[in-house]
Amino acid sequence: MAHTHDHAAQGHDDSHGAGHVHGSTDKKRVLIAACLTAGFMVAETLGAIFTGSLALLADAGHMLADCVALGLAWYAFHLASRPGTVRLTYGFGRVKTLVAYTNGIAIFAIALWIVYEAWGRLQAPAPVLGGPMLVVAVAGLLVNLGSFYVLHGGDRGSLNMRGAMLHVLGDLLGSAAAIVAALVILATGWTPIDPILSILVSLLILSTAWSLMREAAHVLLEGVPASLDRDLIARDIEGSVKGVREVHHMHVWSLDGSSNMATLHACLNEGVDAHMAVSAIKKRLAAEHGIAHATVEPEFGQCADSHEHDEEHEHAHDTAQHRGHYH
Repeated sequence: MAHTHDHAAQGHDDSHGAGHVHGSTDKKRVLIAACLTAGFMVAETLGAIFTGSLALLADAGHMLADCVALGLAWYAFHLASRPGTVRLTYGFGRVKTLVAYTNGIAIFAIALWIVYEAWGRLQAPAPVLGGPMLVVAVAGLLVNLGSFYVLHGGDRGSLNMRGAMLHVLGDLLGSAAAIVAALVILATGWTPIDPILSILVSLLILSTAWSLMREAAHVLLEGVPASLDRDLIARDIEGSVKGVREVHHMHVWSLDGSSNMATLHACLNEGVDAHMAVSAIKKRLAAEHGIAHATVEPEFGQCADSHEHDEEHEHAHDTAQHRGHYH
């Protein structure tokens, strides 16, 4: 059975070029943000120790994790630019998704630690120096705004970039909470506001971290991208590409959250030119569905994997009846 594996040339070249440009600029953006974060982290840690502020210490803890996370994100972009090898034929693009998932776990751990520390502070309030705390918090906010601005101009479709932005957003919210806490302490002397705001910021970060982890895990499990419907794509090919009788054994996934890929068996009518049909299928996938890299196996008569095909076809038929659609 013929097995064709090539790229939809135009779509792949365009997506590869755009991805290369984004990857290069995103790599620089992440490095700048990492340097800004590392530079201020030391100052904020000293400020937290001097003032006794948990909010500042929590923000410094975020920044410490962010130094590591941003460093990993930078290294992931660095690895992604390397070509594939004999052992890693797809290259290192998925490292970015793995780092995004790891960042999500790190954010979870940090947020839970802050909640634990804040609960202890609520049980036994500690004195906080509001004035110095306010100065450090404002400086931290400015640094975090600068980092966020640098990262915000990057490719927000990249899970790795979103993970980096999420870390900096957590720092930004932490600095804002520290400013509010410092103002309340200066105005009223009520120190419990410090751990309370730390808990609120942590809860906000937890929800966003969960969303990032869920998306990254979906990519790592090679799930169908949220913007695509495998069954609808198969029916579209059957209805729009001349000579295609049926599409089965179709898998659609993303390599890194932005580069979509597919494999499928195309059962063709007798007499159809297999090369022309495969070319038409690839062009349709690239133009209409954003799938620039596809592996298409053309077939005549019975599927080479007939036993697996019978089970899959029966499942697809049951699903179609449930939805009210039929092949």
